[in-house]
Amino acid sequence: MKLNKPAKAGTYESNDIYIMIFPGYNSNIIELESVVYETFGEQIKSVINESLNLFQLTGVLVKAIDKGALDFTIRARMTTAIKRGMSNE
Repeated sequence: MKLNKPAKAGTYESNDIYIMIFPGYNSNIIELESVVYETFGEQIKSVINESLNLFQLTGVLVKAIDKGALDFTIRARMTTAIKRGMSNE
């Protein structure tokens, strides 16, 4: 599948994650800022990658600012951002 435009989802609130996704890159790139990076950074990146793989997206930049979101919140924000980026509106 292809991302048609940049998109975002989420908030900067506690226990949430703000996701920005951009098309037009050679490979998938994840830039992560997190208050729990030392402990959960690799797990957060893994959940982001799973979401990209689920939608078969390649060549996107994902910028994520995490405030302690759980896995299901990360998946929900990624799904929302991806669907917004795939829409033609």
